[in-house]
Amino acid sequence: MIREALLYEKLDEGRVQCALCAHRCKINPGRRGLCGVRENKDGVLYSLVFGTLIAEHVDPVEKKPFFHVHPATRSYSIATVGCNFSCEFCQNHEISQMPRSTLMITGEDTAPEVIVERAKKSACKTIAYTYTEPTVYLETALETAKIACREGLQNVFVTNGFMTRETIEMISPYLTAANVDLKSFRDEFYKKRCGAKLKPVLDTLKTMKERGIWLEITTLLIPGLNDSLEELRDIAGFIRSLGPETPWHISRFHPQFKMLDTPPTPISSLHRACHIGKEAGLWYVYSGNVPGDEGENTYCSNCSNLLINRYGYKIIANYLSGSSCPGCGKILEGVF
Repeated sequence: MIREALLYEKLDEGRVQCALCAHRCKINPGRRGLCGVRENKDGVLYSLVFGTLIAEHVDPVEKKPFFHVHPATRSYSIATVGCNFSCEFCQNHEISQMPRSTLMITGEDTAPEVIVERAKKSACKTIAYTYTEPTVYLETALETAKIACREGLQNVFVTNGFMTRETIEMISPYLTAANVDLKSFRDEFYKKRCGAKLKPVLDTLKTMKERGIWLEITTLLIPGLNDSLEELRDIAGFIRSLGPETPWHISRFHPQFKMLDTPPTPISSLHRACHIGKEAGLWYVYSGNVPGDEGENTYCSNCSNLLINRYGYKIIANYLSGSSCPGCGKILEGVF
């Protein structure tokens, strides 16, 4: 469905400027922004994907990944086509890059009220805006999130973080948590591999923290590109500045999209990165995409007791007493 876009300004000669993401595209009449899903029609900016879902699934919340948000519950996960990044390693490139590569807009038109009703019937605690990039379908996410809150559900974003402060301020009253990709700590990586910049992502993380949104951060560790000791220490140090309780998910890379010749991340590299995170003072550092690895588990930051034992997206055992460590009584940070 088509709907007039949020957060844009009219310019001269029928042009408009979108303020949804940090690209702040200036769009001529008849053209689209970089995301491919926002079009200038006669001086009015429209979202081309309002309620047009390309993906709609019930997932374990751990799959997002969220390890400190309602463990062992289900999350109603939705997406439209389109993304404001062009990552060479995107695992969902067929849908995220579709509007750029083919100009196609496809999916099932689904009203926000219907999304929320389906989430409730599926016994989900949260609705996750995920798979592609929720920033570019903010109109859908915002209207759905408002209804979800009224119906007792919570909302979570899985995002690249390349959004404006205006977007964060608009969605934050309805957003409980966000998992933000911090893909690298080098601007060159963002420019060359993603078609973006680093600073807006760092700004988003700081702003979300200020707004009281629970944050978890994911870094896909790619051999030879973002796995140097220096860069990992930089990432860990930045996350530490947000708070030692901020979970850092370090995920194993598998060949995808335009990077099929890059080998998978060695397990030893994941473990080294996790060690760097803990050395930096982070309490919760997780290895991802390695089912059965000890790094999937949650341990008490005070007494080191095992709190949650995981295998992939499945919780084998949850030893929490409510949200507290049964050994020392320390409350586990997160949303419970």
